[in-house]
Amino acid sequence: MDVVLHYADEWVLDAVWAKIYPAVPRSVAKGSELVQAASRNGAGQAGAKLISNFTNGLAAAATAGASASSGTASGVAKAVADSDVAWESLQGVSALGRDNIVRQFLSLLTITYIGIFILYFLFAGLSYKYLFNKEMMKHPRFHKNQVRLEIECSLRAFFPLDLMTVPWFVAEVRGHSMMYSNISDYGWLYAVLSVPLFLVFTDTAIYWIHRLEHHPLIYKHIHKPHHKWLVPTPFASHAFHPIDGYAQSLPYHIFPFIFPLHRFIFMGLFVFVNLWSILIHDSDMICNSPLEKVINGPSHHTLHHLFFTCNYGQYFTTCDRLGGSYRAPKPEDDPLLAITGVGEKAKKEVANGEGESKKSQ
Repeated sequence: MDVVLHYADEWVLDAVWAKIYPAVPRSVAKGSELVQAASRNGAGQAGAKLISNFTNGLAAAATAGASASSGTASGVAKAVADSDVAWESLQGVSALGRDNIVRQFLSLLTITYIGIFILYFLFAGLSYKYLFNKEMMKHPRFHKNQVRLEIECSLRAFFPLDLMTVPWFVAEVRGHSMMYSNISDYGWLYAVLSVPLFLVFTDTAIYWIHRLEHHPLIYKHIHKPHHKWLVPTPFASHAFHPIDGYAQSLPYHIFPFIFPLHRFIFMGLFVFVNLWSILIHDSDMICNSPLEKVINGPSHHTLHHLFFTCNYGQYFTTCDRLGGSYRAPKPEDDPLLAITGVGEKAKKEVANGEGESKKSQ
């Protein structure tokens, strides 16, 4: 996120923070011709030295101004004009530098909040339009106005979820993680292998977090809102209790504090995990695919929503197989059968066949 924050500061946030919390107080700026003069320097270019000069100069200017004119703006302005500080260079600069932790937290909160909106509506919208089978909306367990309810649930979760998540990004930006910028630091081989390492680590951790959330003492308080959607649409991917979403996202944030990870690889993986969460919520039931026994895809997660106690994994089926919670996708479990009536018809035929068999005996 430090890369994202850097460019956000360069392109937008330096100017925004200069307006919200200017280095030169507005009362001083209005009274000083020097401060009023348009600065030739871009926002954020004044640097730490000018900020330090400003702090010292403003204190002296305020003191002199107060004695000269009873603390009025004109007195302060006169003192400013007599000061040796390059006040004109502070025009368009914020008193909160880029390394200020409060500014970093609020900036990252804003970026994350806007970012999750874009990722959610872009990817979930595309998946809903082009991948989700609209016939699923005829399923008897599909709620009235479910898409709207899923979106509303997601929107309620976003802000508290971001509040809990941003401290991880602040710690990363302030250099406390093991993220690195140069591939040469660990080499190309490690950079490539860090991707499957990330996926295996997070999949294993999410499996146990997810399975724990299904414990009766936790489920009804935290995870049950997400299982309201028995036949989910892609918009259900983020429709959960904020603590539920945060708990299952923790492995993503913990990983770069344990293992070195290239910054741009992390950014790509962060987008990928959100995209994957959306894709596995399209209620699809494709059976007998080549990677079915390895990849925990939409079919597996559809079964999880229908039957609750299976397929807790995020990407792979390994943990479910080892943990005894794996359920393979089968054609007879396809929720579409409840719409077409084929499933009920087959069951009746089987039942009738068994009855006739018993009679013949």
